[in-house]
Amino acid sequence: MEANLMNLLQGSLSEGMIEQLSQQIGGANKESTAAAASGIVNTLMGALAKNAESTEGAQALNNALERDHDGSILNDVVGMLSGQQAQSQDTRMLNGSGILNHVLGNKQGGAVEMISKLSGLDSDKTGSLMTMLAPVVMGALGKTKKEQGLDIAGIASLLSGTVSAERANSDNPAIDMAMKFLDSDGDGSVVDDVASIGMKMLGGLFGRK
Repeated sequence: MEANLMNLLQGSLSEGMIEQLSQQIGGANKESTAAAASGIVNTLMGALAKNAESTEGAQALNNALERDHDGSILNDVVGMLSGQQAQSQDTRMLNGSGILNHVLGNKQGGAVEMISKLSGLDSDKTGSLMTMLAPVVMGALGKTKKEQGLDIAGIASLLSGTVSAERANSDNPAIDMAMKFLDSDGDGSVVDDVASIGMKMLGGLFGRK
């Protein structure tokens, strides 16, 4: 069950999608965009898992999924990125900034800085990319919840299992870094460790067969 969530995101963020994302944030380098996208997905997944560790956090997440994120956004990610979906979809589904405020809170700035250093993508573009990808991550979680009939405990278990599986995957060094950052007090010290990981994460989420 755990692997399905990352597989679903990987399928939604194909090479063609990375190209689209690169264009949307102003013609960024495709490899840097892929590395940043991988870092963002890992960080958001880790943050969601941490939020769901408390009963209150899991309940709030479950409510948000039931209300706004049924997974339909994954049917047309390109449309969402280009703004063509905005007229027909619930605006809360597409509100990346609102999602990030709930999921990352005051760690958002530090997360952008960390992922920017890791990927080589400048922080403005990294922030834009994070705002675009937040609804996609929530959509993948909502789709999995719907298909597997998950309750609040099931959502928490899915997220913790996904993070554990990714941490055991040596092809994904970004998840450990993301979790260290999320566990820190937000002073940014983890950001200094980023150089040691560098672009290793390019082969992570989007390099899987």
